[in-house]
Amino acid sequence: MTTEPARTRRVEANGVSFALHEAGPQDGPLVLCLHGFPDTAWTWRHLLVDLAAAGYHAVAPFMRGYAPTSLAPDGRYPMGSLVADVLALHDVLGGTGDSALVGHDWGAPAAYGAAAFDPGRFRKIVAGGVPPTLSFLSALFRFAQLKRSWYIWFFQTPLADGAVAADDLALISGLWADWSPGYDATFDLAKVRESLATPERLAAALAYYRAMLDPAQHVEGLEAEQAAAMQPVPQPTLYYHGLDDGCLGAEAVTPAVLDHLGPGSRLLMVEKAGHFAHLEQPAAVNSAILDWLAS
Repeated sequence: MTTEPARTRRVEANGVSFALHEAGPQDGPLVLCLHGFPDTAWTWRHLLVDLAAAGYHAVAPFMRGYAPTSLAPDGRYPMGSLVADVLALHDVLGGTGDSALVGHDWGAPAAYGAAAFDPGRFRKIVAGGVPPTLSFLSALFRFAQLKRSWYIWFFQTPLADGAVAADDLALISGLWADWSPGYDATFDLAKVRESLATPERLAAALAYYRAMLDPAQHVEGLEAEQAAAMQPVPQPTLYYHGLDDGCLGAEAVTPAVLDHLGPGSRLLMVEKAGHFAHLEQPAAVNSAILDWLAS
């Protein structure tokens, strides 16, 4: 059964008009949930309900460029801008030092960067799908992982725009099938197609990857935010990863990831789950997240 968000609304933050899903009391501790590619705020539909029931103000924005959030006003999508978005959303949503961040895929490094840039804003961090940046980079250049990460290099080419758009985003359907084998992504893919329905939206999603490897896409004045994503995360962090992840192999995630996370951090390897472990095994992952935030 699909879980509808308790509320939907828009907020203005960092020059972007963010659409978001939210649940729970607005005076509860803020838990900001950040999605990745190729995904939307709907990915947190199960977690928002559980967070709200526990008394948290749970908020899942559509990230910049992903409809119905607006396109980036400067046309850029580097990590420094993502970090600045998170900090601005924290301000607009009334976050305090008791707030927490949950990030998956691209949302994970955005959470790492915001947490490192201004640690006083966030008490706990949860991340999945992409380990801390320095740990991820060391895994990225192993042969087995290079084969899995072919799409990163393909997205740098002008061929990607047409290829990804072809046949109703069939390439994206293929990524979901490879990354989370056996998971029925019908609902999630429909939401992705809605969000990336125009060439401008699809170009924005690909621009995340192009900015990743092109320093010219970085934004002047956000150098510290850009650099923060490469720094260790000072807060206690729960990192989860599916054992059957076809995007970033489980063998690339070792206890060494904890070396880049704050004291008391925890590694959770999720059985019978691929890249989207929070959707494939929501009961197990949500329970771990709630226990982590309450501890």
